[in-house]
Amino acid sequence: MTIPHRDAGPLGTTAVVVVNYGSHALLETNLAGVSSAVPEATYVVVDNFTSADEQDQLAQLGRSHHWAIVPLSTNTGFGHGVNAGVDAAIAAGCTTILVLNPDATIARESLERLATAVRNDRTLMVAPVVRESNGRVWFGGADVLLDDGRMSNPKRRPEREGRPYNEWLSGACFAISAELWVKSGGFDPDYFLYWEDVDLSLRVQRAGGHLEVDKNSEAIHDEGGTHTQRLRWRAKSETYYYYNIRNRLLYASKNVDAAQRKQWLKATPRVSYEILLQGGRTQFLLPWIPVRAYVKGIRDGRRFIAAHRQN
Repeated sequence: MTIPHRDAGPLGTTAVVVVNYGSHALLETNLAGVSSAVPEATYVVVDNFTSADEQDQLAQLGRSHHWAIVPLSTNTGFGHGVNAGVDAAIAAGCTTILVLNPDATIARESLERLATAVRNDRTLMVAPVVRESNGRVWFGGADVLLDDGRMSNPKRRPEREGRPYNEWLSGACFAISAELWVKSGGFDPDYFLYWEDVDLSLRVQRAGGHLEVDKNSEAIHDEGGTHTQRLRWRAKSETYYYYNIRNRLLYASKNVDAAQRKQWLKATPRVSYEILLQGGRTQFLLPWIPVRAYVKGIRDGRRFIAAHRQN
């Protein structure tokens, strides 16, 4: 694979890395707009295989917009896909990495702010405020509470004073230096989908980095735009439920102490139900869909905890 040449400039050593999974139509709208506005950056699109036709469509887009395409033979998950893209970008000499979802877009000014912040502070992992297309804030920073594994808004820290937490940045859009990425180890592919950004944020901090949300930059995210199995009345996919429930316990097996793991396990039935409720109550008209994700997610998540105990 050859990375297309880019002109020198302030963003000439920045790579925008995107993982595709059957989403070439989204890329044709979203990433094409970004690469047109910021032509001096390098664009690396990793294709988690869905079909030969999808690969052909993506290859055509790559040629049209001068994107480097990294085709994979199977669906390896979001984290592994990003890792492959970042490896290619670093090998091509890129020193600043911006990870972007295929269902997200970012204006030149915001992209440049994030890249400049990382160029000036190589120990920084920085994210923009992420908004939905209607203007509602979708992500502006988040904490995972270590006493029960729930998510919380940083604005609520004063009312939960004394409760331990880890802050984290969304994988939908963030920038990081190549050296901090390598030092932190990149994404853990064990997560496959969801919670890998929570895990990476912690390992970045353990590697000597720090996190920041730049309130003066923003990205626009069409949440769930890559979930092809969503039904008209269901706000979240079965995939979303399963991996969020499962990976909460995977994170616990890797990152919290024995006493906290017990608390997470105790809270699991209730917290998992709260995850289902993110999709609203109408979905329970066909209850086997969310219930199946609930049961399988808890079962497989508990296996990670059991395996940790054996080790």
